[in-house]
Amino acid sequence: MSEIEIPKYHEFHWPAVVALRELGGSATIEELNDKVIADGGFTEAQQSVLHKDGPSTEIEYRLAWARTYLKGMGLAINSERGVWSLTDDGRVVAESQLEPLRKTYLSAYRNKRKSDSSDESPLPSTDGEREEITWQDELLDEVMKLSPGAFERLAQRLLREAGFVNTQVTGRSGDGGIDGQGVYRLSLLSFPVFFQCKRYVGSVGAGAVRDFRGAMAGRGEKGLLITTGTFTAEAKNESTRDGAPPLDLIDGKRLCHLLKEYKLGVSVSTRMVEDVTVLPGFFAEHFG
Repeated sequence: MSEIEIPKYHEFHWPAVVALRELGGSATIEELNDKVIADGGFTEAQQSVLHKDGPSTEIEYRLAWARTYLKGMGLAINSERGVWSLTDDGRVVAESQLEPLRKTYLSAYRNKRKSDSSDESPLPSTDGEREEITWQDELLDEVMKLSPGAFERLAQRLLREAGFVNTQVTGRSGDGGIDGQGVYRLSLLSFPVFFQCKRYVGSVGAGAVRDFRGAMAGRGEKGLLITTGTFTAEAKNESTRDGAPPLDLIDGKRLCHLLKEYKLGVSVSTRMVEDVTVLPGFFAEHFG
């Protein structure tokens, strides 16, 4: 773990509650994370610390566990679409009440685990550590094995699947920081889009966004920055800065979901789960 200091997961409970309140009582995960990071004044260095080898940053990882605890404490709920919202208790809870609620939840959870040996999903310790390999982790590991040129061709294929035409990779010709371009068709409209690929583990900062925008100057106003890593809050703010052409950002997590959506390197199967109920009186009634 890096020597850069990151708050423990339970230290994110109150900032998450405050952020949800200030966001109107509900937020997507990205909105909530961005709000907590902005309010907490975290540096780009802190935002760049990865959990293990990524793709999540340590801050994102600990915020995820903070949300899990807030849900277990009865202070927040989440929808199937990943929107988190405060419960009635969450809207009025005081900061001083959080630690007692956390301990009560932990105690109840541990007692439940003792009585249910099938529960194999341990909660984190105080520092928020738990080993978990997801399909996104595995997918990004495979993508990271690609050469930079191969990653650009993967981006080219992804854009084609998403509806781009005349998509070309130009990065190897030293095209001023632009790796490729294509034309996106939207109903009756079409417009050129330039893209840049950053295949590495880590966070992309505001400087990279400014450099990409500078490479586009005089050539177009639509840009797409694709990375296997993450974007700092400063990079996200820079991408939509007033007075500058907006850039769209695709981080490692979104890249994984796009690859899944277009089934590039991913196969998806649906499992049917049966609920079986025993009818106690059946045998006696028919065979007794």
